[in-house]
Formats: sequence, C-alpha cells, structure tokens
Amino acid sequence: MAKNDGVRFVSCSIRISPYKVHYPLHLQPKLPFCCQTLSSNLNKTRETISGFISSIRNRRKFSPFQTKSSLLCSSSLSLVRSEESNQNILEVREPQQKAHLPSRHGREDEERVLISEVLIRNKDGEELERKDLEAEAATALKACRPNSALTVREVQEDVHRIIDSGYFCSCMPVAVDTRDGIRLIFQVEPNQEFQGLICEGANVLPSKFLENAFRDGYGKVVNIRRLDEVINSINGWYMERGLFGLVSDVEILSGGIIRLQVSEAEVNNIAIHFLDRRTGEPTTGKTRPETILRQLTTKKGQVYSLLQGRRDVETVLTMGIMEDVSIIPQPAGDTGKVDLVMKVVERPSGGFSAGGGISSGITSGPLSGLIGSFAYSHRNVFGRNQKLNISLERGQIDSIFRINYTDPWIEGDDKRTSRSIMIQNSRTPGTLVHGNQTDGGNVTIGRVTAGLEFSRPLRPKWSGTAGLIFQHAGARDEKGNPIIKDCYGSPLTASGNAHDEMLLAKFESVYTGSGDHGSSMFVFNMEQGLPVLPEWLCFNRVNARARRGVDIGPARLLLSLSGGHVVGNFSPHEAFAIGGTNSVRGYEEGAVGSGRSYVVGCGEISFPLFGPVEGAIFGDYGSDLGSGPTVPGDPAGARLKAGSGYGYGFGIRVESPLGPLRLEYAFNDRLAKRFHFGVGHRN
Repeated sequence: MAKNDGVRFVSCSIRISPYKVHYPLHLQPKLPFCCQTLSSNLNKTRETISGFISSIRNRRKFSPFQTKSSLLCSSSLSLVRSEESNQNILEVREPQQKAHLPSRHGREDEERVLISEVLIRNKDGEELERKDLEAEAATALKACRPNSALTVREVQEDVHRIIDSGYFCSCMPVAVDTRDGIRLIFQVEPNQEFQGLICEGANVLPSKFLENAFRDGYGKVVNIRRLDEVINSINGWYMERGLFGLVSDVEILSGGIIRLQVSEAEVNNIAIHFLDRRTGEPTTGKTRPETILRQLTTKKGQVYSLLQGRRDVETVLTMGIMEDVSIIPQPAGDTGKVDLVMKVVERPSGGFSAGGGISSGITSGPLSGLIGSFAYSHRNVFGRNQKLNISLERGQIDSIFRINYTDPWIEGDDKRTSRSIMIQNSRTPGTLVHGNQTDGGNVTIGRVTAGLEFSRPLRPKWSGTAGLIFQHAGARDEKGNPIIKDCYGSPLTASGNAHDEMLLAKFESVYTGSGDHGSSMFVFNMEQGLPVLPEWLCFNRVNARARRGVDIGPARLLLSLSGGHVVGNFSPHEAFAIGGTNSVRGYEEGAVGSGRSYVVGCGEISFPLFGPVEGAIFGDYGSDLGSGPTVPGDPAGARLKAGSGYGYGFGIRVESPLGPLRLEYAFNDRLAKRFHFGVGHRN
C-alpha cells in the first residue's frame, strides 16, 4: 500500500472577523471588511478529510514498516510479540466489513473509525507548557474520547469547539497509528499573552473606557470570546450615544499587541433642501440657509450623532418658521464620512389674526373683563427668522397697542444673543391696588413704554435677560382725565405730578426644567430705577418665583412660592397686589393686600378624571409681610385690606384649543366663596 504521508487535517488558523452594528441600511457607514471567516476554513478542512477517506477506502494493506498514518484508516492494526525473536512486529490484518452506524446527526453514509487515545499537544507535537490551556482544550472536546468510534464530522465539530473556546489561534487534528490503535492528537497553538493595545481612528472614544475594558487582560492569554465582548462593549458605547462608529478590524500582532481599528463616520457636508408644503417637491425657500445652519450643534468634521441630530431637529422647529424638519444621513462616497441632508417645510411667514380673552384685573363683572384682539405678525423678516408683531387689544376698560420686533440671534454673535425692541401704549384697571372708588368710578393706569432687551442662554436650562425700559405712567378717571389722588385722598403717583417717569435697568434669570407646566422652574427679576433726570423715580424692585412638581402615582403635587420687595420711591400702583385667580384664590383680585413686600405660597394636587379633563384640590396663602402702610398713601389700609389670608378649594382643568381652561371654586378664611375662571396655566 502506498504511503499517505502528508495527508492530515487542514490547519484552522483564526483571524477575528469584523463586527457589525445594525444601523438602518441608508445610515450604514461603508467600512472595509477583509477578514477570512472561520466557516470557510472549516469547509476546506471538511473537503480535505472527505477526500482522504475516499482515497483510503480502496486500500487493502499497509507496509510493515509504516507506523504513522493519517486519520481514519479503515484497516485495524495490532501489535504481536514474537517468541522467537523477542521483537515487536506489526501484524497487518485485512480490513473487515463494518456496519454503517448512524451518527448523532442521522448521517448513515459517514464511516466511523475506532480511536484508542486522544491527546492535546502543541503545534510541534510536544506537551503544552501550560496545563490550564491543555485542560481548556480537553474540556471543549465532546465527541473525541478514547475508545470511541468517530466520523469526520464529529472530529471537525470538536476542532471547531476548541477554536470556539477562544484560547487558541489554530487547531490541527493528526492521527498516528500505534501498537495500541489509532491515536488522535489535536495540535493547538495558544494565543499570545496580552501585552499592549493599539487603537486607531477612535477620536471620540474615551481612553479611560478602553483602559477599563482591557485592564483585566494584561499578562493573560488572549481569549477571543472575551475580546469579542470587549468589542461589543465598544460598539455599544457608540450606539448608546447615537454615534456613527464601530470597531471595523481587530488584529493580534507579534509580542501580544492587540490592534483595534475604529471607524467613525465624520460629517462631511450639511445641505438644506426646501420642500413645498403642499406637493412635497423641492422648491426655493425664503429662509436663508445660514439662518438654519447656525442653529445646529452638529458641525462639519464631527462624528455624526443621531441623538445630536434629533436635538437639532427640535431646535429648528422651535424657531417657529418650519412646519416639518428631518435630517437624512447619506454616505459621502467611499470616504467613510457622511453627508447630512436637512429637508425642511416652511410655514406661511405672516398673516393677520383675531381673538379674545379675559382681564384678570377687573372685578366689577365678567363682561367688563372681556377683551378682543387683532394682530399682524411676520415670523421670518428678511429670511433671518426675525419677528415683527403688531397687536391691538381692546376691552371696556383695558386697551393695549404693542409693536415688538425681535431678532432671535444677532448676526455675528456666537453666544446666541437675541435682541428685542418694544413700544407699547396701554390702559389697565387700577383696581388691583386702589380698588373701586366710593363714587362708583374706576381708576385706570395709562402707560407708554419703550424698551430694548437682550437675552441669551447662560447655561443648560438657564437663560438671562438684560435691558433698558423707559416708562411714562399716570392715573386717569373713567372719563380719561388725569388724576393724582383717589377718592380716599391717597396719591396715585410718586412724584405728585399727573405722571411718573422712570428709566429702568432690568435683569432677569430663568431656569426651566423639561418645559412642562409641572416641571421645576425658577425666575428671578430685578429692576433698578435710574434717576437720569431729577424728576425720574429711583427705586429697586426684586421679585422671584419658584415651582416644583412631584408625581404621586397617577396624581401630581405642585408646590409654588413667590415673593418680592421694593426699596425706594415708587408709584403706588406698582405695589405688589395679593389675592385673586393667580394669587390667593377665594379672594377678589388684590383683595388680600397690596404692599411693598409680599409672599404667596400654593400647594395643589391634580389628578386625571377622563379624557382631557383633570380634577384638582388646592390651598393658597399670601401676606404683605406688614408692608401695606409703607406704600405711598397706604391704599390697602384705606380699603381695610387684611394684609394676609388663605384660601382653599377644588376645580377642574380642561385642555382646549385655546389652552388649559380652569374653573375653580374656592373658600377663604373669612368664609367667603368665589368662583374663579382662567385661561392658561397658573403663574
């Protein structure tokens, strides 16, 4: 029989296959994948073994000097000791007919060969230096046991299991004919010990994250399974943050150095496409592209983030000039980068509107508090998102004419500073402080106001506003004639003239949580009167409001607190009024007190009833802190206001196209009862 030297199982060398992150098809970065997979190697192994079996099936005998053959000979060998020569002689027995035994996979056409011994050796056929690795390989074996009849498939599966243990880069099964039978040797090559890491292309991945991921592996044999977990954790870090990045290649270099190649898809270009709001077809937009682009936090050269893109979409929508916004990432050729296409649908830029409302400062009857309004607005002047509003509100007593021009982002400013110019002429009831007159007349306060304000974000969820406001204000009777005293003889101006004039330096800081009505909120406001001219008023006013919401099962507890104080010479009608729908319920507007200082606290529990309807129970308390007599003319003392009081009650809230509608029934500490109706959330 001819020798079959060189016929052996093909080596299954391993190189780590690339790892993929499942992005949507149109979002997948084009990354290089060039590794040969384990399955293709095993298929070649299977073909070689099958060829060997076919070639050996027709052979009838061995050379008496042949002591080594490849796996799976269909003849059996036995060792016989000769009594005459006392030498070991190999006796060759003819092959015997063997039954076809079914395998575990139900393959009856696979022949089985008896294996007498199974060993684990290194690639040179010697014992492994590390017995723990030998034990790992032996533990991985399932079918290959001493004195077992094996098929090619079963040997192949155990080769695969040894590789899958993760500790070995190659495994070669070799069969040796011995006097005791066929010895099956798995020649394995352990992975190198991990000595260092090279990571290329990871610009946003923190080095601390990599250090922690590989820290436990230094000085230990590289385990491919453990390495696979580390790579998955790196890919997971990118996915959790919505970043376009993943490990694209892994290689174990000489000396135990692991090289990771990370591919991060950087933003190559950002384009704005305008779509027609009716047909959805491309059109020419009125908004300048740079006005939109400056709103984006995503910039060229950054690794694209889905989360950051989603925030950019919300930011553009809050500009108020877009009806729909979407961002579509597209591969930028074969560069590994990504192009962003932002598709926007513009709203109509301007138009006229009309509406109505209710004044909270009128207590003589509901009809007298009705207000009608007419307005013209343009929300995208010059295509720069600049806003112009001209409005007129007119009621039986109230009257407000306002012109407001706002540039939400001053060109050339990198701090997102906005500018607002305002001119206003208003007439409002003076009943909050001065109440109804004994002769049945009403006092109204007329104000002409002009101002310039600048606002900008200070920190996340914090914003600040600063400005200068000029105000010319005075009191008038119901016929429109200027008056300087009310029916009690109390002054209506601080200067003693028909009008008070003041130049106010204003500062305001606002903190907002999620933006919902029940979220946390804090507002601090300060106004300083600047006596540029001797007759102009000089005073300082501070005011603060805080709110905190807490979920209690399906219900929600809302706590709010407000307070303020004035120092200096100020107009009596500018005193803090306490009582009413947005203050202490159960009292008329301003009926608790009007002082130089004040504090109002409120606790409210709201709970869902059905559909858009909610129920609520509440309790309010307010006090002027004894400051009523310090207001010029003591208007609160003249009208016998208590200065402090509380109210409690219940109500319902209904979400409507006009906003939240509030209907409340309240009791106060004087056993009086009162209905309150309001539109919008409580201040």
